[in-house]
Amino acid sequence: MTNISISLSEERLAQLRALAERNGVSPEEFLNRRVDHFLASTETEFREAADFVLRKNAELYRRLA
Repeated sequence: MTNISISLSEERLAQLRALAERNGVSPEEFLNRRVDHFLASTETEFREAADFVLRKNAELYRRLA
């Protein structure tokens, strides 16, 4: 596993700690889960957008073929 370091202001760090505490996890675990969620949703959103464009333009693609 690879580690990534980021710089946070004291205010941001306090916000992160508060969010993690409310979720019952460490700040590191909170961020790890959020990154997982972000990456999964980004991939899903891209697939949905690509499918929409392909469906919307199916007739055009058929004519151009």
